[in-house]
Amino acid sequence: MVIVAFCAGLAAGTLALAEQSQRPDVPVMVGGDEATDACASAGEIVRLDPQGDGFLSVRSGPGGAPFHEIDRLFNGDQVYVCGENGPWYAVVYHSTRKLDAECRVSTPWRERQPYAGPCRYGWAHSRYIRIIAG
Repeated sequence: MVIVAFCAGLAAGTLALAEQSQRPDVPVMVGGDEATDACASAGEIVRLDPQGDGFLSVRSGPGGAPFHEIDRLFNGDQVYVCGENGPWYAVVYHSTRKLDAECRVSTPWRERQPYAGPCRYGWAHSRYIRIIAG
């Protein structure tokens, strides 16, 4: 009984650590204008070389080191673009990689605040994101 409880606690701790490592170090800020959507643009991942690594890293902040990869996007995946910092876009995206109302950023939010889900979010280089709306 003690071993089962210990293993369950260890598994829960590992899951919590994995989820925490998927969170950005630099928040993705959304909202702040009653007249526009919380994330003003939509984009599509483009120009990734299938003969290269074939993916775009979603990072925990706008840049390379010290920020780490928290997810990967691929050609054709769609994202909401919520802000920018230099050549980096703050993005929100659904696990299906298609734009989805479930992310709740395609409507206005009165207050500007860090995005906390339910969809995935982070920072991606703008060179590989073509704005398709907004």
